[in-house]
Amino acid sequence: MLSFEKLYAEGHEEVVFFSDPSCNLKAIIAIHDTTLGPALGGTRMWPYESIDDAITDVLRLSKGMTYKAAVSGLNLGGGKAVIIGDPNKDKSEALFRSYGRFLESLNGRYITAEDVNIGVEDIEHIFTETAYVTGVAETHGGSGNPSPYTARGVFRGIEASCTKVYGDRSVKGKVIALQGAGSVGRHLGELLYKSGAKVFFTDINEKNIAAFKEMVPSAELVGVDEIYDVDCDIYSACALGATVNDQTIERLKCKIVAGAANNQLAENRHGDILKEKGILYAPDYLINAGGLMNVSIEFEGWSDNKASRMVDTIYDTTMRIFQISDEQNIPVYKATDVLAEARLQSIKNIQGKFLGAGVSHRFPGRKNRNRAV
Repeated sequence: MLSFEKLYAEGHEEVVFFSDPSCNLKAIIAIHDTTLGPALGGTRMWPYESIDDAITDVLRLSKGMTYKAAVSGLNLGGGKAVIIGDPNKDKSEALFRSYGRFLESLNGRYITAEDVNIGVEDIEHIFTETAYVTGVAETHGGSGNPSPYTARGVFRGIEASCTKVYGDRSVKGKVIALQGAGSVGRHLGELLYKSGAKVFFTDINEKNIAAFKEMVPSAELVGVDEIYDVDCDIYSACALGATVNDQTIERLKCKIVAGAANNQLAENRHGDILKEKGILYAPDYLINAGGLMNVSIEFEGWSDNKASRMVDTIYDTTMRIFQISDEQNIPVYKATDVLAEARLQSIKNIQGKFLGAGVSHRFPGRKNRNRAV
């Protein structure tokens, strides 16, 4: 169960529970850290088996968003939200509008966007009630679905990994085992396919499988459990987290682990095991930051060129983290944390100076956007 001790241990500032029986809304928002700015992170909808499972997920994800924003150089904090429910049965305009009103009550401490099982049409309903949402349709001044930008960032991370392991950033001729054929997975699969890679993939959703085959016609479908046994160059987790665990890690036949899923390591020690086995791990919360980068620039005026240029910096940052890993002889996940925590601490030091001088810290401003009423 949630406790103050657990919050203290992970460094969370705030966890808020929202419910609205009239539309069966059950939501949890976790704000981890606002040192760099207001917390921004997606909302996901999932039929969690228990409240404890939902709490565990939102706490892990929100902390990951803090580190993702920090290591990506964004002036944003980390937060995440989960809505407990079956996306195939429980979605409604009333639910998302009620959720939007709850978001509005946080006065900008948390800003949301799309995540697992939440699409642009859902975001539009939320946007009706609050401006504290990104990833809205381009017709309303937003950037739309962030999935293509998330995929682009993961692709750049894969290129950096290939540079490190093979001495060449090209994925041509490489074999990819892609776990998860959802929106991000489809766009990543297409980028890999068009760049000459061979893609094996899996998913539990028949619609996702059909859509993936349309975008990546040469891809080969394998069973959900068989994906870990594919003889490949790169294992790319693009569904839910913790797929690198005690049961799967000995089965992986790859030299690189690089994908879009958050929290791919079930536990940090699995990152140590990957290093011992000579498998390069591309830090998930860096290389999947493309979607966050994309929606972050809605505050200053979005454009595709601006978003793409920002996302492409993931290649260089990933190479820098590999260098830190080598120089300090530490696993890549620790090197990523080193970079993120150094930035967070430097800003906290600056804030401490100003607070000592009687100057209060304020969140960066954002342009007001008219929302539908």
